[in-house]
Amino acid sequence: MSGRDTGRRLGAADIGEGLGERATLVQFSSAFCQPCRATRRILADVAGMVPGVAHVEIDAEEHLALVRELRVEKTPTVLVLDASGRVVRRAAGQPRRADVIAALGEAV
Repeated sequence: MSGRDTGRRLGAADIGEGLGERATLVQFSSAFCQPCRATRRILADVAGMVPGVAHVEIDAEEHLALVRELRVEKTPTVLVLDASGRVVRRAAGQPRRADVIAALGEAV
């Protein structure tokens, strides 16, 4: 999880679900994306381990306006949001579990 973001804030209206109490892992996926499945498992596991962290998966093809606004160029792309919905980190491709946990450190 290497990239820093602009600090754009996302809310429930943007991502379709409520934010986590401490942080939210937002995953942009597509139907035939093999790494998206592994990313889903990693993020769900991390969210289950860390209290107050939610995992939200968004179908990129169904949310093209948001994809364009956030400049999501490939799937999976993962955004780490802090408690207020501010994007603090982003990464494209399948992340490593340790990198996700480290990125959460910036958000909580």
